Amino acid sequence: MIKFYYHPSPNPAKIALFLEESGLPYELVPVDTQKGEQHGAAYLAINPNAKTPAIVDEETGAVVFDSNAILLYLAEKSGQFLPAPDPVVRAETLSWLMFIATGIGPFSGQAVHFRHFAPEPKIYALNRYDFEAWRHWRILDARLAERQYLVGKDYSIVDMAFWGWARAIPFILGDDAWDALPNVKRLFDEINARPAAQRADNLKTAHAFKMAMDAETMAAMYPQNERLGTVVVVD
Repeated sequence: MIKFYYHPSPNPAKIALFLEESGLPYELVPVDTQKGEQHGAAYLAINPNAKTPAIVDEETGAVVFDSNAILLYLAEKSGQFLPAPDPVVRAETLSWLMFIATGIGPFSGQAVHFRHFAPEPKIYALNRYDFEAWRHWRILDARLAERQYLVGKDYSIVDMAFWGWARAIPFILGDDAWDALPNVKRLFDEINARPAAQRADNLKTAHAFKMAMDAETMAAMYPQNERLGTVVVVD
């Protein structure tokens, strides 16, 4: 059994999709990050970085955190959704998986923060992260103009990593962003139509996760604000 520590946000969504696609048995363990549960001692023993997702594989005793590391672990464990075992394709798999991990995720996340949650003044920071988020998404759009999937000929863990963040593109880049990323939208729609993707998306209703962005949530999600000596609350 896989214990899957989950919050309904982009990185856990990748793992939810893999688990639903693969059929691996798992137990959903909610971690309400807006209540600060990721900072509790029990969860820090699993992921000292205090982020979701994480998994505990009760069959092997393995503990894995960071969403793309989890995707690789589960794909290798199950033998599913890894591109062909060819050195060139393996190199592409690792390259694009890490591109999503180190580029798409961080820059998209920071664009969200400065667009929606950071206090003023934020013009410089928003410009930087919005620019970089767009640059990374346009790289994926250009690649998908030439191929159905990001790596190889078949749907893989790289596409699952992509889907986790693509779900949030309007929130990241603005409501009209899909018009500028037609190839990203095409792959997103294809994955979104899969029954496993719909089941993965429905996990957000499996627990009454907190939604309000109040002082408790801001303190839990952005603990750096404490150094400012003020409480930052977004209306």
